[in-house]
Amino acid sequence: MSAPPPRSSRPSFLRPSARAFALIVLLIAACVLGLAPILVRLTETGPAAAGFWRFLFALPLLTVLAAREPGGIATPSKWTLLAGLFFALDLSFWHYGIVMTSVANATVLCNLTPVVVTLFGWVVLKERPRRLFLVALALAMGGALAMAAGADGGQGTNPPLGDVFSLSVAVWYSGYFLAVKAARATAGAMRITFWATLLGAPLLLIVALALGEDIAPASLAGWGACIAMGVMHVFGQGGVAWALGRLPASVTAVTILIQPVVAALLGWWVFGETLTPIQALGGVLVLGAVVLAQRSQRVGASPKAE
Repeated sequence: MSAPPPRSSRPSFLRPSARAFALIVLLIAACVLGLAPILVRLTETGPAAAGFWRFLFALPLLTVLAAREPGGIATPSKWTLLAGLFFALDLSFWHYGIVMTSVANATVLCNLTPVVVTLFGWVVLKERPRRLFLVALALAMGGALAMAAGADGGQGTNPPLGDVFSLSVAVWYSGYFLAVKAARATAGAMRITFWATLLGAPLLLIVALALGEDIAPASLAGWGACIAMGVMHVFGQGGVAWALGRLPASVTAVTILIQPVVAALLGWWVFGETLTPIQALGGVLVLGAVVLAQRSQRVGASPKAE
């Protein structure tokens, strides 16, 4: 019997690339984060308080995972601290935006994150996006708009202010993406996620107390939802932070748009919420945009780079 061929001589399709693995991790992390709207509704607390418990219950596991990385927890960089600040702002404004304005407006405005990230890279970092990526970006925005337009919902308690809050989320989440991307140059994903979470927890608690929210859940089921949010945060945000060290921030921002698709499917399954044909079409457009965004990074790449 002949010996198996050397590793280097095996067909290329048998050797998964590092980029493909990073994309798989990112997709799994985005699906995990799609649980967030479901769990927030089950926590029986105020919007900012839900974010506080999410961070608090994530810290023990993040401490263990960060300590196992090379260099351990160490001292946070300025980019890591900025990531924590941006993420705390993101959760606070996102939760209240959903309450104050219509679901449609909140969804569309929050999903402008890829636009902000791409424009920042284009204008500030001089990273001109490929035409195919711009097509993917437009397709993703169209899908997000279709998902929002097809959803039912009231106008909320304060539509103008809610629109402003929701629009600001695109800025805060973009800042988080870019800060994590910069921090990944010198630190591991779990170390960044640990410090961002440690900084964000007290900020969210201060917001919850200042706004007079219900802080503690009223039942064991509510506590269970809070704990589940902590676990979701570790593997969801940790996975996104890890992928940002291996994928362009603009591509990551588009790929992460599968979160509302997953959330819509879970809302239909768990709460019996109607999934309209327009929403389903929007979900298909978003998934197609993710494929195009990944394809755009391969088109025009040099053999040496590959």
